[in-house]
Amino acid sequence: MKSVYSIIFILVFAEFTFAQVFMENNLEDGINYVVEFINSEEFLKLKSVENDLTLIDSIYLRAKKFQNDNIEETLLTLTFATLPFNVMPLKIPYIGIVLNVKLPSGAPNLVKNKIKNLPKNIFEDSPNSNFGDKDKTAHFFGNAYFSYSVTLFNLSKFLSIFVELFEDAFKIEGSIDNRDFIANNLGYQFGKDLIGNSKILPSEILKKYPLFKKYFEEENEQSFNN
Repeated sequence: MKSVYSIIFILVFAEFTFAQVFMENNLEDGINYVVEFINSEEFLKLKSVENDLTLIDSIYLRAKKFQNDNIEETLLTLTFATLPFNVMPLKIPYIGIVLNVKLPSGAPNLVKNKIKNLPKNIFEDSPNSNFGDKDKTAHFFGNAYFSYSVTLFNLSKFLSIFVELFEDAFKIEGSIDNRDFIANNLGYQFGKDLIGNSKILPSEILKKYPLFKKYFEEENEQSFNN
């Protein structure tokens, strides 16, 4: 699913820091490195014997090693490298103009196979389809980046809330649902936990999906009853 969250992340973040990050932090090289790993024979061998949470850990550790254990750069790299698409159609309301926003997601000749190889069975209720939950990894790392990096105010949670309002104004392929918000919040938790424990792995947080899902269901039920 082409998530609204990804558009917001790209547009809001790009306006302030994207160009600077590209010049200073080797982001483009990092994205290409991760995409090449996801396309490698080594990754395919891992995929044949490991579950998808372990695959996400392996992608994270590879990116972290490439970025010399710089967690902030690692999370940013993974946000773009794990996007399951490289162009986002954005339809502006009222005037009906469609903008094709090109996203930094790796070398064009590698993107198709990368999308095919991305982990898709991330949660207990991941759709039983070829695509599954391939979009949730970018959700996860994007929110982890913001919660790890932004300390002056809670921008990560703000973006998660803002998505719901943004969805009605800009129509694109797909829409956000509760499972996207859960992935966002799991990522937010991962980023916060990394501040105190740099050794924690994504799978340790992603395994908490059932608890987060139950919490969201209870919150929705309370809101409905009120």
